[in-house]
Amino acid sequence: MTLYKKNEQVRFADSNKRKNSLLYQLSLRNAKRQAKDYLVYFVTVVMAAALIYSFNGLVFSEEILELSVRMAYLPAMIVFASIVVVCIIGWLVHYTTGFMLTKRSRELGTYILIGLEPQQVTRLFMMENLTIGGAAFVLGTFLGSLLFQILRAIVLTLFGGTYRFGLSFSLKAVGLTLVYFAFIYLFAQLKSRKRIRSMKIYNLIYYEKVNEEEMIQKSSRRRKTFAISIVFGVIGTLLLMIGSAIPSFLGAACIITFLYGFFISFSSGVPAYFEHRPANKYKRQMLLVFRTLSAKLATMGIVMATISLLFTAVLISIGLGILFSRMFHFRAQQCCFDLFISDTDTTVNFTEYSDYVHTNLAVADELQYPIYLAEDSSLTDYLEANTQYSSFYDADVVMKYSDYTALRAMLGYPEAEMEPGQYLVHCLPYLQTGIMEYQLSDIHDTSVIHRKENLSLGDVHTETFNQYLWGGNGYNFILILPDNVVEKYAVYSICYAVMTREPLSEAQYYALRDIFYQTGTTHSGIFDGNDYGTIAVKSQNTRAEASEIAMFVFPLYYLALILTMTTVTILTIHQLSEMNRYRQQFILLHKLGMARREMLKTLQAQFAVYYTMPVIPPLFITVPFILNFENIVEPEIMTGANRPCVILGITLGLFFAIYTLYILLAYTGLKRNVIPCSTYAAQSGQ
Repeated sequence: MTLYKKNEQVRFADSNKRKNSLLYQLSLRNAKRQAKDYLVYFVTVVMAAALIYSFNGLVFSEEILELSVRMAYLPAMIVFASIVVVCIIGWLVHYTTGFMLTKRSRELGTYILIGLEPQQVTRLFMMENLTIGGAAFVLGTFLGSLLFQILRAIVLTLFGGTYRFGLSFSLKAVGLTLVYFAFIYLFAQLKSRKRIRSMKIYNLIYYEKVNEEEMIQKSSRRRKTFAISIVFGVIGTLLLMIGSAIPSFLGAACIITFLYGFFISFSSGVPAYFEHRPANKYKRQMLLVFRTLSAKLATMGIVMATISLLFTAVLISIGLGILFSRMFHFRAQQCCFDLFISDTDTTVNFTEYSDYVHTNLAVADELQYPIYLAEDSSLTDYLEANTQYSSFYDADVVMKYSDYTALRAMLGYPEAEMEPGQYLVHCLPYLQTGIMEYQLSDIHDTSVIHRKENLSLGDVHTETFNQYLWGGNGYNFILILPDNVVEKYAVYSICYAVMTREPLSEAQYYALRDIFYQTGTTHSGIFDGNDYGTIAVKSQNTRAEASEIAMFVFPLYYLALILTMTTVTILTIHQLSEMNRYRQQFILLHKLGMARREMLKTLQAQFAVYYTMPVIPPLFITVPFILNFENIVEPEIMTGANRPCVILGITLGLFFAIYTLYILLAYTGLKRNVIPCSTYAAQSGQ
């Protein structure tokens, strides 16, 4: 008896081993099939793993973090962005896993009917998806090492460093990426496991046949919801354009309400629209397009709204990324001197600065000079009334012509000639037209400079001249007057400008800033200073620009790319999952006499409508939002190549480049598999 029990146990153990082996083989085969059938999804997860690893590489790269003290904040910014990315990819994996479960429910139910236990089927499904996730993680890690080199090259270039290619592999970055992926896939698989175990065999087999109900049944409610959602969309867009915190928060809430209300009511209202206008269904390929569109939109309102919301976030992220990069670059370029210090204390002594500079730096040229305030504010008042200028000083700011000539020579600018009886103006480019118009205005005729000094405006110069913030050579503009005229005015501040033969190091900048602190002044902003004093170092501003781009712009592009791939992948999976139905549909149409050209037009129309629907609302939101950038930041930034219309064009170009690529991949694959050639159609009819 004991021997019999032992034999039974051995046979039972062997049976379990064979079952487990079969399960492993079956799961591997199914994983390969899923990776092939849902290639777009697999590629997207691989790219997501690569991006996550490459940015994690920045977090653990000592070379990158040692470029500047400011880079100490980079890991926190990237980790925060990565957490958002993990949530987005987690949603993609969860949604796609649930979608696969729906499409394969009959297959999984059949496994149970032929003798597999529900636990084994659950384990089989989980092993398939974990295999896909594991393969994506491995491939993504190797691809991510190449992407990290691209990011590393960009960061080093921003800091003016030398890049040398060399593959590196960070175990810490791999470990953090693995933690992210474990969280993503385990969460999705646990949800699927719970769903499979809770379903009966009948429900599992026919789960794919279950149709989602329309959320709004009555046409009157659809119309009201549609109208209310449009109102919320207009209000939300206007609030976002204000730019401040509370209106932006309320605007975002209105936009979310608009998108979900719009798609829920619109998708449910499409069938109702054609029911009252049946003749429209029979125009060209409208019948087929309408049938496919109504079948999808009637059950995809929430999904379409979510995708449209994410598209809005993508466009705003790209637009803000471009805006921030342009803004940081503009601010960094405004310091044209290697070292510039100013103080409103007219008795200030720059000896301590001068001693440090001559001891530690190779000085090419230097100058100490005063800045004056004129007797009136005629030009300031005119520019405030007729341009986007906002004043900082109570009177027009003035400089001696001799000092101006010396400073231009230090900077290598051509000599600015000033005829007798003239004065010059140096300003930021956006004020040039307004200053030229000022000469012809009545305010100029009554100004002190014209009335008492009998001076007329000569040339207007717009080279970079430390005029971006207060404490420099005027705030956005400065008047250049003859020396004998300027000496009558009150001194406002004393400045010290230095040009060196080599850029100042970060250690030298902080040493000078320590001296700056010791004088009793304070600091804030990109130019360390306020209305009492300013210190600016050209090389440090370049480092600040590079650090800010790495900390703010990179994460925005990171999020935008992940969001774009995720949303387009979900749209494409829905299209490719209908491949068999499309194939049967077009074979039948071919038998009925429809030409292949007409079939292609029908498929193209279906693609155009399907992929255009979730993009239209984000365009209505983001286009005015981006065009309003000039009211969000300083007006001098949004000129030339930084104009909002240019930023909008680049934003839309980048987005639609990725979007179109996914559409073409989906269309090419679907066309090849569903549009029958003559030979195939003839064989199918036999």
